[in-house]
Amino acid sequence: MVTRRTSAHLRLVHCGSSSWWRRQMRLWSKRFWRRRLHLMALFCAMTVVTFFFGLSNLESSFILGSMLSSAPKPCACQPCIVGQENDTWFYKKLKQSVQPLLTKDNRELTNETYAWWMYLQMEEKPSILNMVLDKLFRIIPGDEDYMDAEPTRCRKCAVVGNSGNLRSSGYGKLIDSNDFVIRINQAPTEGYEQDVGSRTTHHVMYPESAKDLNDNTNLLLVPFKILDLEWIISALTTGHITHTYEPVMSRIKANRNKVLVFSPTFMRYIHESWLKGHGRYPSTGFLSLMFALHVCDKVNVFGFGADHRGNWHHYWEVNLLDSAFRETGVHDADQEQNITQMLAKKGKITLFKGVVWSSFRWDS
Repeated sequence: MVTRRTSAHLRLVHCGSSSWWRRQMRLWSKRFWRRRLHLMALFCAMTVVTFFFGLSNLESSFILGSMLSSAPKPCACQPCIVGQENDTWFYKKLKQSVQPLLTKDNRELTNETYAWWMYLQMEEKPSILNMVLDKLFRIIPGDEDYMDAEPTRCRKCAVVGNSGNLRSSGYGKLIDSNDFVIRINQAPTEGYEQDVGSRTTHHVMYPESAKDLNDNTNLLLVPFKILDLEWIISALTTGHITHTYEPVMSRIKANRNKVLVFSPTFMRYIHESWLKGHGRYPSTGFLSLMFALHVCDKVNVFGFGADHRGNWHHYWEVNLLDSAFRETGVHDADQEQNITQMLAKKGKITLFKGVVWSSFRWDS
């Protein structure tokens, strides 16, 4: 009896052990396969990361271009600036996330951007930026109106420089046919309508190049220093600022609801990504072109370059002898020329050469 009880007892223990063992095996198997799946997922992720980090810039940009080529057409123009082609040079430079205009929402500058901006014209005792911006955005809207690209939009823009090669060009009607007509600094139109047109939707200026505008024109301010922001506040209100590094207009006729300001973040991005740090900062002409490149779907460029005699002068000047405006000491005209010609070569912009296209002229 003892033996039988012991045998039965052993059989029960054996059966219990077997059941426990099977449960442990199933649990172990599940853990094994779970860990194996995790390891496989980790391996795949590491492979992808290693692959992309191992690519050259050219290969990475090619893949980006391939992704873009499979995306829907970004605009209704033919072609669009941001197209469906594989363009490594263009997409390495382009950062569509950087907004061109300073707004209430993007007013905060990084320490690096602030330091870069302060270096441009080096004020001795700059005001506190946030206090100036508080005043500015109580006067102007401070909204971002142009980052509205969509497949049904075809916004055509003319960037009109001031070169003497516009004389006898007959471009006036063509310029006026664009949705946006962007002019730079003085840029008179009265008396020159046949060659330069009469419409202006955006006028790019800084305090030292300011002029009065009508109520329908957007004033697009290029701030090279905090004092420039203080000037536009003063020029639209009290008129107490009459001098920066030279005499400036104390008041300006402009629609304060149409005053726009270039973002220092955008200016730095243009300087570093497009110009690779050449020159101290971009010219107003190049900034105007870059503004159009980022807010328009098709960009037509007029009035850049010397005249047919190779002279550097403005189209309204009586003196046709060579002018010294190209050599400003702060811009790299050659680098800006190279980038612009490359954009034209790649079909991103259309250059209208006037009487002759010999070399470049950018406004300061």
